[in-house]
Amino acid sequence: MTNQSTRSSCELLAGKVIFLTGGAQGIGRACAVAYAAAGAHVAIADRNLTAAESTASELPLKSLATLCDVGDGESVEAAIQKTVEIFGRLDAVHNNAGISSPSAPLHQTTAEEWDSLFQVNVKSVFWTTRSALPHLTAAKGSILNTASLVGVIGQSQHAAYAGTKGAMISLTKAMALDYASRQIRVNAICPAGVWTPLLREWAGQQENPSEIESYLDRIHPLGKCPEGDVIADAAVFLLSDMARFITGCILPVSGGAELGYRV
Repeated sequence: MTNQSTRSSCELLAGKVIFLTGGAQGIGRACAVAYAAAGAHVAIADRNLTAAESTASELPLKSLATLCDVGDGESVEAAIQKTVEIFGRLDAVHNNAGISSPSAPLHQTTAEEWDSLFQVNVKSVFWTTRSALPHLTAAKGSILNTASLVGVIGQSQHAAYAGTKGAMISLTKAMALDYASRQIRVNAICPAGVWTPLLREWAGQQENPSEIESYLDRIHPLGKCPEGDVIADAAVFLLSDMARFITGCILPVSGGAELGYRV
């Protein structure tokens, strides 16, 4: 019998089926690539179907690209049902899709912006969980939520976004307790800054892009703003049997950004 601790990285998720929201680009794309490299079949659920298909076409194992609006319960249900029909099972859900605008304090956030952020970032977890729960129960599977360090330590000029990520963190802990009896693990991962196409586009639009890049490096004590692969590696671990006794964990993958004051 293979010892859990001696499995090679290509076996960590062997045969598992993972439903990944927002998997077409950025952190989601990095996770899709890492999951497939670890032996999983990935269903990439994204509102950008063209980008999802492009990512799926690059994966070495059978995968699925499906159009999905995570803020719409019927859309989520259809995407999960399609995943199960194609692969015959569902082992994990990774709630990764999210939006971050506006960059504003609370009093400058419109009601429409507030509702949109909570619909996509928080209610999406409600929809995926309700739809996937019977399948995850059968598989004794797991749920992973992409939260953010701002949900732990806060962030200026980003009140609504920070609120959604704080809600996701609390929800992760509640779900971990509720579903432990079903042997379903629920964890969250908390990046700080991560270079994605959207972040690079935003940085390039600033008055001094090079200073923005320097700032993003400085907020991480390990000295750099990372690419999405560092998040993906941690995600593989949390969805694998290597983390089989970990649930309710809020894992910072942040280069130490949450550790406090520095010179």
